[in-house]
Amino acid sequence: MSFLSTNAARLGLRATHSSRTAVVSLRTYATAARVYTPRKPATNTRITKAPASTAVNGNGTSNAEIIESLPVDDIVEEFDQEIPPESVPSSASLTTSQTAFPGDLVSGGDNAATDWSKSYYGLSTQAFSKDITEILLAPIDAMDVEMKPDGLIYLPEIKYRRVLNKAFGPGAWGLAPRSETNVGPKVVSREYALVCQGRLVAIARGEQEYFDPSGIPTATEACKSNALMRCCKDLGIASELWDPRFIREFKTKYCVEVFAEHTLTKKKKKLWRRKDQPKFDYPWKE
Repeated sequence: MSFLSTNAARLGLRATHSSRTAVVSLRTYATAARVYTPRKPATNTRITKAPASTAVNGNGTSNAEIIESLPVDDIVEEFDQEIPPESVPSSASLTTSQTAFPGDLVSGGDNAATDWSKSYYGLSTQAFSKDITEILLAPIDAMDVEMKPDGLIYLPEIKYRRVLNKAFGPGAWGLAPRSETNVGPKVVSREYALVCQGRLVAIARGEQEYFDPSGIPTATEACKSNALMRCCKDLGIASELWDPRFIREFKTKYCVEVFAEHTLTKKKKKLWRRKDQPKFDYPWKE
């Protein structure tokens, strides 16, 4: 009897275990299906993701999952609205003028300038007006010409400046240095460019002797005046002074050569002066 009850108990346990297994097998676990959406690469803005925290919030979702679920397009669109587009200069503003000369500083602003130490801008591009030309080529006034004792006739540099002021107006012309001042043992020299109405007209090197180092500043200023006189030759100002025929006729008509004696050494030599000038007095005495 006990044997039968024991077998019956065993069969009941097996039936119970089988029913439980059947119930468990009938259960289905629904898992969230995760859909992969390919991200569009950001063309204008590069997004760098910071390492997200793995902490879990109150809803049971980690911060990493929240960041992964954010739409990339919205982030890119937000960055595009906040960052202004980069301004790219047009090719027209980067292209220099084809008529520029070497040394020109070409810029699109109002501060455009020309480096006259190198530039030849405006040289022989156009003749000056008829009124300016008549002033520049006007015959020289004999009363303005001076005579040096060695027989050299010249026009004082202030006369050249007056002609330029009359032709172009004060401020419409100037001398631009084209080299550093060269100070030699006895001579100071420097190259200058004559610029009239914003155009290069002539280039010349001025020079001046000096006898003491303290006289270098004065010699430097005289060097500038000498360069101006030489530049004015290209404009035709007082061009007669370089004409041999005019020089001979002028000296015959307006000048005289006389003997003079040095008051200290008693040495005698011939000197030139204008006829309307007073006689030599010191150190040479006529």
